[in-house]
Amino acid sequence: MSGEDAPAQQQKAEDQKQETKTSEEPKAESKPESKSPADAPAASAAAAAAENPPQEEVFTYRSLVLSGHGGYDKVKLQVKKGKPTPKNGEVLVRVMACGLNFADLLGRQGLYDRLPSPPVTPGMECAGVIEAVGEEVTDRKVGDRVMVLNRFGMWQEVVVVLANHTFLMPEGMSFQDGAALPVNYITAYMMLFDFGNLRPNQSVLVHMAAGGVGIAATQLCHAVQDVTVFGTASASKHEAISEGGVTHPIDYRTRDYVDEIRKISPKGLDIVLDPLGGSDTQKGFNLLKPMGKLITYGAANILTGQRKNILALAKTWYNQFSINALSLMHANKSVCGFHLGYLDGEFELVSQVVAKLLELYGQGKIKPKVDSTWHFEQVGDAMRRMQERNNIGKVILLPEPKKEEPKKEEDKKEEDKKEEKKEEPEKEETKKEEKPEEPKEE
Repeated sequence: MSGEDAPAQQQKAEDQKQETKTSEEPKAESKPESKSPADAPAASAAAAAAENPPQEEVFTYRSLVLSGHGGYDKVKLQVKKGKPTPKNGEVLVRVMACGLNFADLLGRQGLYDRLPSPPVTPGMECAGVIEAVGEEVTDRKVGDRVMVLNRFGMWQEVVVVLANHTFLMPEGMSFQDGAALPVNYITAYMMLFDFGNLRPNQSVLVHMAAGGVGIAATQLCHAVQDVTVFGTASASKHEAISEGGVTHPIDYRTRDYVDEIRKISPKGLDIVLDPLGGSDTQKGFNLLKPMGKLITYGAANILTGQRKNILALAKTWYNQFSINALSLMHANKSVCGFHLGYLDGEFELVSQVVAKLLELYGQGKIKPKVDSTWHFEQVGDAMRRMQERNNIGKVILLPEPKKEEPKKEEDKKEEDKKEEKKEEPEKEETKKEEKPEEPKEE
């Protein structure tokens, strides 16, 4: 091939390539019909739904949790996710009301050994409605109204417990009464009747007579004929406890209760219920008649402030009552100790007591006295009221959220005035900024 033919052949080859390229180009596709603007949102929603499929609503419930030992602020309101499921022998209860007990105050300070270490939900009792039952539960059904007694964990909107830890509520009993009855009345009943063998014409000393156990004990004493009740409480509560059945109210803050009792009953008492501990236990023992019974069930003297008081602890333990068997025999007296928290394995026995209590409730011989109700958000205030001994009766916690109260007209006017005062300086500043600057003389 000569050099002159090369340009011509090259041009020919390029022309052939161009023809091939043109013939291989795909045909232009017809454009889709344009959608109207009204269809755009629907298309966007459909695309979003395809990318984010709808999720099932997560079950949540409110719970009070002890985050650490200390003051009232250590019990915090939390929202937990996931619905608890009852296992064999268990039931799920929707809680309507919870009871606050002295043990819960001790637990907050780390002084109650039946409460596990934080974080933990306190609460030994509640009342509510069964929402689900596990397998092998035959004596409870969905919709049953029940009282619940458990070692801890009751301060929640829903709880899962063993079915035999629940007790059917009688018709007409409110949820607040149901939450107020178990701990206080079981404690008082077992002390007076199982240990104390209370009989007609006997005398009983009830310390903290305006508290939950104190009121329960007073009512149970009057279920027996001609029982005399001595009750200690601050003077402001005497009218209330006298109306509740206390025969001789004593102001422990201004009087020596031992001297006061001796003036009225020189021979002493048949039963002393001691929730105080320390030196008061010895005083209680000395107040007993021959064949008398001292029943100790607490150590309230160690609780003196928001946080653990080492001095009060040391003083209480230093004055702890002790006695040997020979001295008991010579004195013809008995000393008993009661702690409901350690009877959690004896629910057959506890159930028998609850049955007797509900019978007395039906007869109108006992009726819980509710001092006050507090929503979960107010748990700190509720604990303060009880710890400072301001309550007369049971303090109740409510799981339902606190509703915001509508503002009064006066409050609205006050807020409007405050807003106007705030706006006035802002308007003045704006005027200053908008005022044109005066021309300077040259």
